[in-house]
Amino acid sequence: YSPAPILTPEMEEKVMKEVMIPTVEGMAKEGCPFKGVLFAGLMIKDGKIKTLEHNVRFGDPECQTVMLRLKSDLLKVLIVASEGRFSELPPLEFDPRTALNVVMATKGYPGSYPKHTPINGLQEAAAQPNTMVFHAGTSRQGDQIVSNGGRVLGVCALGADAREAKEQAYKAVAKVEWEQGFCRSDIGYRAVARLS
Repeated sequence: YSPAPILTPEMEEKVMKEVMIPTVEGMAKEGCPFKGVLFAGLMIKDGKIKTLEHNVRFGDPECQTVMLRLKSDLLKVLIVASEGRFSELPPLEFDPRTALNVVMATKGYPGSYPKHTPINGLQEAAAQPNTMVFHAGTSRQGDQIVSNGGRVLGVCALGADAREAKEQAYKAVAKVEWEQGFCRSDIGYRAVARLS
C-alpha cells in the first residue's frame, strides 16, 4: 500500500538521512555514481530503521501502488533523471488517496506451480471504480489470458484511506475467475489497524 502510514514526514526525513543519501553518496565515492530508481526495502520498528534490500528497478507490487497514485509525467521524470538534471525536476505530484495492491499468484508459488492456466473476469475486475489490474505473469493463448509465472496479477485500487482501498481491491479480486490462483486475505491489515 501507498502511502505507508508509518512513513510520516519525520520518518521520511530520517530514511533519507540514514539510508538513501548515504547509499547514493557511498556509490559515488566508490566510482559508481547512481542515476535512476533506487528502491529500499525497509523494516521500521520503534523508530529504528533496518534496510533489508535495495533494488535498482521498480519492484512489482510496490511500484504498482506508487504508479496508481503518480500524477506527474513519468516519462519526463525518467528523461530528466537519465540526463542528471534533477535540479530542473519539480516535486513529484501524487494522488492523496491510498493505493493498495493484492498480488494474485498461482497455487504452488513460490514452489512449483502450473503454467498456462486460464484467467477470466479481468475486464470485470478492472471495471471496478478506481481499480487497475496489472499483469505481471500472464500471456495470451488466442483470446484467452493465461498464467505464465508465479506472481501473476496485481489488483490495485485507490480509496480515501487504507480500509477503503483494501475493500475496493478485494472487490475486484472477487471478480477474477481463476481456479489455480490465490491471494492473501490480510494485505494492508497494519495500515487499517492504524486507522482505529
